[in-house]
Parts: sequence; C-alpha cells; structure tokens
Amino acid sequence: MIFGLFRRQPHKQLIDKLHGDIVAAARQIALYRDYGVADTLDGRFELLALHAGLLLRRLNAMPAPGPDVAQGLSNEVFANLDAGLRETGVSDIGVPKKMKKLAESFLGRNAAYERAFAAGEDALVAALARNVFAGGAGDAARLARYVEATIARLDALTPAALEAGEPPFAVSEDIA
Repeated sequence: MIFGLFRRQPHKQLIDKLHGDIVAAARQIALYRDYGVADTLDGRFELLALHAGLLLRRLNAMPAPGPDVAQGLSNEVFANLDAGLRETGVSDIGVPKKMKKLAESFLGRNAAYERAFAAGEDALVAALARNVFAGGAGDAARLARYVEATIARLDALTPAALEAGEPPFAVSEDIA
C-alpha cells in the first residue's frame, strides 16, 4: 500500500487537465438553466457521470496511452467524489457504502448510454430522460443533441490535440 505513494504517474498533468474539463463541462450554466437539469447533488452527479463517461469512452478507443490515461482519469474522478463526500460530512464508515453506490450508478448510467448510442437517437433521449431528468421535466432531446455533438467533437480529437489542451466537449449554449 505504501509503495503506491511512490509510483510515478506519467500522465498526471493531462489527467488533471481532463478532470478539470469534465468538471467545467458538467457545470455549464446552460445545462441547468436552458436544458432543465436539476441544480442538485443528483443533477450535478448525472452530468459529471455523463461527461466523464463520454471522455473515458473516447480515451479507451484511442491507441496507447489512451487506455492508461482513461484509467488514471477514472481514478481521479472517483478520488474527487470520495473527497467530496468526506467534505460534506459523510463519516469514514459511511464513505465506502456511498462510494459503492456512486460507482454502481456511474457504471450503470454509462452502460445504458452505450446501449442507447447503438440503438439510435430515440433510445438516447429515453436514457437521458430516465437518468439525468429522473423522468421529470427537462429537454432530453436537446441534451441528446449536445451529447451527439460532444461525441463528434471527441471522435475528431487526436491524442495530440487532447494533450495540447483542445477542449474535448461541445459548448451547451451552441446547441439549439
């Protein structure tokens, strides 16, 4: 366990930058104001999971070191979720239970989105309505167009472009 403290993280700067991109994308005001995502812990988690999942999907499809960066980024996302729980006062005993639930939710959401990508736009709209909007009010069709624009943007990015700092996500205000 202690030896993990001395392990080199060759892509740490890129991972930190990409994590910042995920957080910034999930906090785009238009997603809450114009798309109708609830500005709650659940709504914020849904957008964080969505953006992280989209970026992890692309990184895992890239040649090396894409999958290694994806693993490091996944670790970073969950380390920050853990820290956030602790900051909100969740006890040391309660953190593992909550983290397990968050991890299951994250993996479940992204598996549902992956199935929806294969099934088409209507399936994506339904998956977003069910997960991000919890079946309530919100513009799931517009969010689906944003997701599709983000996927197109991510697919066009080369590993060099990502390392150079190209923004990986679409701008939510640009989607009608």
